[in-house]
Amino acid sequence: MSIETQSSTQGPRTRGRAGNVALSGARGLALMFISLPGAVICFCFTLVSIALIPIGVGIVTTPWVLAGVRSFADRRRLLAAEWGGVRIPRAYRPLPEDANPWARTFGMLRDPATWRDIRWLPVDMTAGFVTALVAFALPLYPLEGFAIAAGLWRVLPDGYWYGFVKVTDQTSAFYAAGLGAVLLVAALWLAPLLLRAHFRLTGAVLGSGQGELAERVRVLTETRRDAVDTSAAELRRIERDLHDGAQARLVAMGMDLGTVEALLEKDPDKARELLAQARRSSADALTELRELVRGIHPPVLAERGLGDAVRALALRLPVTIEVEVDLPGRAEAPVESAAYFAVSEILTNAVKHSGADRIWIDIHHGEGLLRVSVTDNGKGGASIGAGSGLAGVERRLGTFDGVLAVSSPAGGPTMVTMEIPCVLS
Repeated sequence: MSIETQSSTQGPRTRGRAGNVALSGARGLALMFISLPGAVICFCFTLVSIALIPIGVGIVTTPWVLAGVRSFADRRRLLAAEWGGVRIPRAYRPLPEDANPWARTFGMLRDPATWRDIRWLPVDMTAGFVTALVAFALPLYPLEGFAIAAGLWRVLPDGYWYGFVKVTDQTSAFYAAGLGAVLLVAALWLAPLLLRAHFRLTGAVLGSGQGELAERVRVLTETRRDAVDTSAAELRRIERDLHDGAQARLVAMGMDLGTVEALLEKDPDKARELLAQARRSSADALTELRELVRGIHPPVLAERGLGDAVRALALRLPVTIEVEVDLPGRAEAPVESAAYFAVSEILTNAVKHSGADRIWIDIHHGEGLLRVSVTDNGKGGASIGAGSGLAGVERRLGTFDGVLAVSSPAGGPTMVTMEIPCVLS
């Protein structure tokens, strides 16, 4: 088992404008390959599945299809936050864990967020694709003008048009290069703006619009109920652990000490044996109390902060883990605790179920958000489903207006990303 750690307290490095336009072009290309095929597939499957509901087939298929659409939308929310600085809240209504296919189908169809997802798909495959395409093509098109001036015009067909310039000789080729220079200067400004426009368009359609306040009240009510239920369950766990563990050992130790008092004069050897047993019981009780305290709030988290607490957590796991931390300060204690236990749950799931032998953890803060991503090279297939550990993590983060996004295709890798609004001190 090994662990590699890196830490930095410096803020994000500023990139030159040329680097920004190149990055915007690359991201535009990636979004092109995501928007058109992904949106078309999700939209077609959704329409077919909903159309099959009257004959019963759609009752079985619709929950799975809509879950796939939500996963696709969640991935775009994640990219919007990371690439465009646009935060799009995830406001799906929870479903009962024991819901049957009928209840799950109509529960999801009654959710306004589901219909926002469906409306967003045709927008993404058209306007979303175009904005991504232009963001990619705009920085490249000027290069053609420069190539024409460098001699490419000689092999082009007669009357070739570059933009509004008709290329016929070297002079017109220079005009094409001039137009390319103008377009390149425009691309330095427009390519990042187009990429941001893509994500703002996504946010405008996927966002809750005029019902945002009502949705916000509903989410707060649910997260408050979840927080109360979680707190009550945690108190019951602590009481059970104390009763079955440390308390039982302390009671046994008290009985041993009472027996020692009676045997001090009659059987000193037996008394010494019981004293040794009482000492072992006290050590075991102390160990259990320390483990219990670590499960409530790890001392290293209180003393050293989230980064060191996650490193210490990683050291106890039987896989290779790389931890990168970029936190110039500390978040509030409840936020650190929520993030720590969320990471702990995700790591436990990865070790138990993914078959991964390497895990990467990245923790950083930017734009008022604490972002934590956990990536493993396992078999994939993880999802935020009813009864899964990730559903519990999502409820825990929801108490702090946090969001959870999961990307886990079959065959891996799995990437779980958490975002919690907070400020660092």
